[in-house]
Amino acid sequence: MAGIFSSLRRIYLILYNWIVFLGWFQVFYLAVKSLKNSGHESVYAAVEKPLILAQSAAFVEILHSLFGLVRSPVTATLPQVSSRLYVTWGILYSFPEIRTHFFVGSLVISWSVTEIIRYAFFGFKEALGFAPAWLLWLRYSTFLILYPVGITSEVGLIYNAMSYMKETEKYSFRMPNKLNFSFDYYYGAFVALGIYVPCSPHLYGYMLGQRKKALSKPKTQ
Repeated sequence: MAGIFSSLRRIYLILYNWIVFLGWFQVFYLAVKSLKNSGHESVYAAVEKPLILAQSAAFVEILHSLFGLVRSPVTATLPQVSSRLYVTWGILYSFPEIRTHFFVGSLVISWSVTEIIRYAFFGFKEALGFAPAWLLWLRYSTFLILYPVGITSEVGLIYNAMSYMKETEKYSFRMPNKLNFSFDYYYGAFVALGIYVPCSPHLYGYMLGQRKKALSKPKTQ
């Protein structure tokens, strides 16, 4: 029974990683094409559908960690996936006014390159039991630049969306109401930005630790 479960787990993760890899590759291709032909103002319009699908698929990675399908701890997976879903749905999808901002281009490129490498790495690991040495190096080295670029872009887009949150009061609830509950999405964004302060260094430090362990191993593959 354990052998059947292990085989099903492996098949599922192989399919999952390579399907999402293709989704992010499409995002990267469309983003680069858009940047080349039209500039950063048109990036979001070019990548919206595949970006939303590829990023939303990452929600199941929280479940992967919770149920032990992968080794990644939920403490590392949850904040990263949650922050990206917040930016994807709560910022870019919800506030069209910022979709032409410069940070959209840097965000999409940093996310897509990171994820192309990551999903290819895990796709090879599940399918073959190892990843090529060059992919191992990319997996544990490119984040040194791409992670700060991605975080800066996320924070920049949240900050730029805040004036529209305040102006439109989108997703805010005012008293009185039947639920006797109030919520201000604008101030919620302050909380989100505050969470970035402790979580970003934590995730960066976690990846540095993973890099040290991964690249110090003998490369017999």
